Amino acid sequence: MFRIAIDRGGTFTDVFAIGPDKQIITLKLMSSNPSHYKDAPFEAIKRILKQENPHENLDSIRMGTTVATNALLEHKGERVAIVLTKGFRDIFQIGYQNRENIFELDLAESFLLYEQVVEVDERIIMFNE
Repeated sequence: MFRIAIDRGGTFTDVFAIGPDKQIITLKLMSSNPSHYKDAPFEAIKRILKQENPHENLDSIRMGTTVATNALLEHKGERVAIVLTKGFRDIFQIGYQNRENIFELDLAESFLLYEQVVEVDERIIMFNE
């Protein structure tokens, strides 16, 4: 049975696999290559297992990705809204009160990861009282 580890990044997908007889296989694919494959991790698994149904002869797949982290750091990606309990709209703008000078009036505005806040008037106690 194969054990496969995948790191899908924004540019490359790196794959490390250990086969049934302990052989080590490594692959590096372009994360996006639509003329050759639809999905880099799935393509890598097919290549390693050399079959169309990669679930056969497969013990485990572990996958990590930096795609979302990169999108945040590069300010790319889809528009995002956040849903919060009514009255907590500015909780992320306020942040923590752990700055060096707590009474500083000239504060640098923090970068928010969302574009819109939706407040929900929700039940917040267990028995709906």
